[in-house]
Amino acid sequence: MTLVDEVAHLVLPTWAGEFDLRTYQGPSGAMYLLFLRGELGDGRGVLTRVHSGCLTGDALGSLRCECGPQLRLSMRRIAAEGRGALLYAPDHEGRGIGLLAKLKAYELQERGHDTVEANRELGLPVDGRDYREAVQALVQAGVRSVRLLTNNPEKARAVEAGGVAVEEVVPLQTASHTRNLQYLETKRERLGHLAPGGAPVAGAEVVEHEPWTEPPESGLALDVSELLGQVRPSDSRPYVVLKYAQTLDGRTATANGDAKWISGEPERRVSHAMRAACDAVMVGIGTVLRDDPRLTVRMVPGASPIRVIVDSTLRVPEGARILDGDAVTIALTTARSSPARREALRQRRVRVEVVQEGPDGVDLHEGLARLAELGIRSLLVEGGASVITSLLRDRFADRVVVALAPMLLGKGTEAVGDLGVGEVVNALRLVNPTRHSAGTDLLIAADLDSKPPEVP
Repeated sequence: MTLVDEVAHLVLPTWAGEFDLRTYQGPSGAMYLLFLRGELGDGRGVLTRVHSGCLTGDALGSLRCECGPQLRLSMRRIAAEGRGALLYAPDHEGRGIGLLAKLKAYELQERGHDTVEANRELGLPVDGRDYREAVQALVQAGVRSVRLLTNNPEKARAVEAGGVAVEEVVPLQTASHTRNLQYLETKRERLGHLAPGGAPVAGAEVVEHEPWTEPPESGLALDVSELLGQVRPSDSRPYVVLKYAQTLDGRTATANGDAKWISGEPERRVSHAMRAACDAVMVGIGTVLRDDPRLTVRMVPGASPIRVIVDSTLRVPEGARILDGDAVTIALTTARSSPARREALRQRRVRVEVVQEGPDGVDLHEGLARLAELGIRSLLVEGGASVITSLLRDRFADRVVVALAPMLLGKGTEAVGDLGVGEVVNALRLVNPTRHSAGTDLLIAADLDSKPPEVP
């Protein structure tokens, strides 16, 4: 049996509350940090996460993997339960191959290899982790059986082989991102992991054959990859997805501007999952002034995107929630904005990008190009009507996702303004449509046809 020694013991205050931290060292020299919450008692049925260290994901917020969101979700779940254990194994970096080798594997993935092929190309094991010392840290702390937070069946088998019974495997699913979809799918297909992105949005068969369903349990992950379509950014701009909710008569707000809530909670969870899947989310200043959105991810476990405001004169209020410190914010503005106001926003750690004026304020062609230069490859646009209309009219959108709420408002704010279409034959066409349900709302997702209409 592999033994480990306790080398430090203290109470560590964290963002999720206080944890009893015990640090162990094994004969290999590897360190293991065991975060305990509550009294273990008989050590049975302990909600437990064995987490492999991931500097890029855990500390730096890398979107190549799901490690950071999984770590935070584990801590939240253990804190909520009031009794549990999080075993953090720093030396398990890169599934045991180490940080440098992991970065070299990333280089190969940039050239088209998947995560399995990249490790093999380097002459390294696909998974080189040894859990024997890690499990002994749990044993020494008094853990006898666990409800294991993982998507990896092999990890459950390794914990049991080390002498700790696994009573239940609890899926630890987080909202996926466009940048790690292939990585997560490879782990599912080639390494036998559970579906990492959570349940998919319900499909068309539910719409046609089943009654409207109650909202799913909040906080669960949601797979929205089909809604996003095939993400293909160009060299000049990000891949742009327009997403908005409207009534059956095409309104996004009442005549006096009230928009809360046209869609139901399940549909809003879909919106948060789509935010988590994209590099950035963008709205116009009208939406900021009317709705004061935060544009962060709160209803699903996932990373909040960069927030972008289209604001030609920088009218964004000082107290706007989009300026809080929960995520990075970029303001696209024009030379008509006050230099003093630009500097004030920069002091708030907001990045201000001055671009040319367009017919509707900010020149979106240059604005999108500027976002691409900043490394934004996927952009979710949530409003308002002016921004959505401009992107559609100039064909800067790639994908459209519309949530239809079963209600009528009559007079109110239109979802889309004038597109300059005088005849139906000249209408913008959406192709490859799919239908999905989210509670009582119906979601239509389709690609914007980039071809000009054929005139008979």
